[in-house]
Amino acid sequence: MQKFEVTILGCSSATPTSKRNPSSQLVNIAEQYFLIDCGEGTQMQLRRFKIKFQRINHIFISHLHGDHYYGLIGLLSSMHLLGRTANVHLYGPPALKNIIDLQLNYSETKLHYNLIFHPLNNTAPQLIFEDEKISIQTILLNHRISCTGFLFREKEKPRKISMEKITAYKIPHTELNNIKQGSDFVTKEGAVIPNEKITTAQPLYSYAYCSDTCYDEKVIEQVKSVDVLYHEATFMEDMHDRAAETFHSTAKQAANVAAKAAVKKLIIGHYSARYKDLQPLLAEAQSVFANTALAVEGDNYLIMS
Repeated sequence: MQKFEVTILGCSSATPTSKRNPSSQLVNIAEQYFLIDCGEGTQMQLRRFKIKFQRINHIFISHLHGDHYYGLIGLLSSMHLLGRTANVHLYGPPALKNIIDLQLNYSETKLHYNLIFHPLNNTAPQLIFEDEKISIQTILLNHRISCTGFLFREKEKPRKISMEKITAYKIPHTELNNIKQGSDFVTKEGAVIPNEKITTAQPLYSYAYCSDTCYDEKVIEQVKSVDVLYHEATFMEDMHDRAAETFHSTAKQAANVAAKAAVKKLIIGHYSARYKDLQPLLAEAQSVFANTALAVEGDNYLIMS
């Protein structure tokens, strides 16, 4: 089974605290690294948690509020200074390219690697990456400025076949790959053994990252039944009006999205700096959706259920 996990690098909202950094996460799928958001201090967090950031080839920026991208130019610069030559793919709002170009131009920096920019639109969900293992699609969010989330889904995997079936049907090793790809098995006598009789499908896992957003049920259909949903929970319900005013969500609202979307697990984060103790936010979310966890910096969350 291939690895599919998320490491929290930052879980604070607009301002960092002495114990929490602004938003950033690393998604590891089969040892392929994807960075989601890059708040101030992200490269220090990568070092702190012993993550080799030169292995990051794809960076996704949800929107242009500073707590989600102020660490980006520093990370890109460090990659350059440490001799990187491999391409970096950067996905974000169209204006992000102008911001990065301006910073590079005024510092007279020419990167040793190609920085390939992929502009995101906020008018419809967009397939922005796929290979033979996964696809990544944008999620439309409702924030004060254009903002997207990201949906990671595994693609169909080779089917599993047990040693018991191999022995029972005397299947030669030369046939195993074809069978795992869905082919039936034909015995020496010419009998056809249907593929579904000798194999089982491997489960496909998914992860949805909902960055800054007010409560909006339009997101529910797109994140329906995902294995793990990360949803911002900046405030508690007693600050419902403040959440609406700033286009953010409460812990209870995040839990309502998780419950209505029938996801398997919810992670809440993007906490306001006013909350020193996060347990009340967790309790509020769990009162609606029991399988809720707090985003804690340095913790790894397995997407496999």
